[in-house]
Amino acid sequence: MFAGFTDQAIEVSTGVSLRVRTAGEGPAVLLLHGYPQTHTCWHKVAPQLVAAGFHVVLADLRGYGDSDKPDSDSNHSPYSKRTMGEDQIALMRQLGHESFFLAGHDRGARVAHRMARDYPDAVRALAVLDIAPTAHMYNNTNMEFASGYYHWFFLIQPVPLPEKLIGADPAFYLKSKLHAWSKGNDAAFTPEALAEYERCFTPEMIAASCEDYRASATIDLQHDGRAVGGKLQQPLLALWGAKGLVAKLYDVINAWEDVAQNVRGAPLPCGHFLPEEEPEETARLLAEFFRSMGT
Repeated sequence: MFAGFTDQAIEVSTGVSLRVRTAGEGPAVLLLHGYPQTHTCWHKVAPQLVAAGFHVVLADLRGYGDSDKPDSDSNHSPYSKRTMGEDQIALMRQLGHESFFLAGHDRGARVAHRMARDYPDAVRALAVLDIAPTAHMYNNTNMEFASGYYHWFFLIQPVPLPEKLIGADPAFYLKSKLHAWSKGNDAAFTPEALAEYERCFTPEMIAASCEDYRASATIDLQHDGRAVGGKLQQPLLALWGAKGLVAKLYDVINAWEDVAQNVRGAPLPCGHFLPEEEPEETARLLAEFFRSMGT
């Protein structure tokens, strides 16, 4: 799936080891994945960005894939988006990139949003795929959101309830998420990618991903509420699936304009998993956006 990419485990200054792939020459682009996936979700997009003249970095977030899964604490701080973002900043600095372009899907987009706010000199431009800001989504919760995104409220339940229930049949849970959020477009997930998602959906990743969601409902909202400096100044590209719940429930551009100064974006004709359902258009729009920022 990643011909021509290096594949390594890199221990970063935050004390965790991250699974990382890199390839290409040119301006650096970091791609972050979402739940319940790994960096493999970019396998159709990343080679196109390399061909478009970018140096592409793919990393598993802490708690996911083959990256470390440290123990959490009562505040869920090891899985705050701030801490998860610090890992990625440390990684890019270790790779020699003091500033870079950044794109995230799903949970990776929430980490990316935090990174852009905490490290404005490092993140040159930001693309967020199929999310609205976390606080906006919680503040506008209704029955339809709670039904469609029930996992937001299920995964935050105290240890070990969601861990044990998911662990009873992890492959069933994983595939049900991919099927539902892609609106039944199971063909979007290649057998190789699906095998990787299943391999990585271990008890340790299940536990860590629950902590990721618990952090979003607690410490992440505290960090968001204490934000200083006003709106993000970096250019922000919002892409979302026209068939998904985000498109149905939110004015995506307006939601991002509440937190960012320079927002553009568009829907794609798919469900939640843009990098796999619409990889060519996703890659094209990302390349055009980042190229417009200059080298």
